[in-house]
Amino acid sequence: MARVFSGIQPSGELHIGNYLGAVRRWVELQREHECFFCIVDYHAITQEYKVAAMESQTLDMAIGLLAAGIDPERAVLFVQSHVPEHTELSWVLTTVTPVGELERMTQFKEKAQRQESVLAGLMNYPVLQAADVLLYKATLVPVGEDQVQHIELMREIARKFNARYGAGFFPEPQALVGQARRILGLDGESKMSKSMGNTIGVLEEPESIWQRLRPAKTDPARVTRNDPGNPEVCNIYTLHRYFSDPETQEHVARQCRTAGWGCLDCKKVLADNMARELAPMRERAAELRGKIHEVREILAVGAAKAREVARETMQEVRERLGLLQPIRAEEFTR
Repeated sequence: MARVFSGIQPSGELHIGNYLGAVRRWVELQREHECFFCIVDYHAITQEYKVAAMESQTLDMAIGLLAAGIDPERAVLFVQSHVPEHTELSWVLTTVTPVGELERMTQFKEKAQRQESVLAGLMNYPVLQAADVLLYKATLVPVGEDQVQHIELMREIARKFNARYGAGFFPEPQALVGQARRILGLDGESKMSKSMGNTIGVLEEPESIWQRLRPAKTDPARVTRNDPGNPEVCNIYTLHRYFSDPETQEHVARQCRTAGWGCLDCKKVLADNMARELAPMRERAAELRGKIHEVREILAVGAAKAREVARETMQEVRERLGLLQPIRAEEFTR
C-alpha cells in the first residue's frame, strides 16, 4: 500500500470547507492506503492564536475528525507536537532549502503582507510541512490546488537532501489533488476559514446552520426576489452539489433561473439537507465528548505508532549527516 500523510490545523471546529475539501477524502483513502493524519499544532503557532484555547481546540478537532469517519483502527491519528522528530527533521531540511524558494511561495507572500513584522516561522512553514511528510517517507499527499506549490517544494527539498546525503533516501511525494471545487466561505469571496468568520461547522445544530446560511451571499445579479439568477455563479448552489441529490439540484437551478423562488427558499432547502447529512456526525461527536479520555488515548496510541516510524527515519538521517551517535547508558565507562 502507498503511504499517505496529511495534516490539519487545530482551529477548533471542523467546518464544511475542511470536510468537503479534505476530510471526506481522508475517510476514503484510509480504506485503501496506509494513512497518517496529523493535527498540526506547531503550524498553528506561526500566526497569532489564543494560547489558553489551544488544548481544547486540538481536542475539538480530534473529535470532529473521529466523528467525520477517521478510524483509528485503519489510520494513525496524532498530534504533531507529540512527535518531536517533526521539528528535528524540519531543522535538518532547513539547511538544504534555499531562502529564495521560500520567498516565492504564494501563501507566504499573501500572509506576509498582513503582518507588520514577518516572522521566520511563517517563511519556514513549508519546510516543516516537508518534514511532516518526509519523516514518514509518504508518497501521496492529498491537498487542494492552493497547496500544490508546497508539494513541489517538498519534492525539491527531498532532491537536495538526497543529492547531498545519499540518493534515493527520501521519496519525492506526489500531490493527490481532489476533485472538490475550492470551497468558498459564506461571503462568497474568500476561502472558507474560521479566522474569516465565514464558516459552517460540521457539528453545528440545525438552527445554527440556518442562521449562518440566511445572510450568505448568493448571485449578485439577484437584487429582488423577481430577478432571475445564474446558479453557476452562486456559492449556495455550489453547496447544493455536495448536500442535495441530483433531482433537488436540478429543481434548485430551474427555480433560480426562472425566479420561481427567492434565495431564502433555496437556502432553506440547503440548510435542511445539510442538517440531515451531518446529523450522524453530531451524534457521534456528542458521544465522544462524554468520553474525552478515550479521545486522548486514541491520540496517544497514534503518536506512539507515528514515533516508531519517525525514530527510525531520524536515526537514518543522523547517520547520513555524520553526527556523533550517543552511547547507551549500559555502555558508560564506570
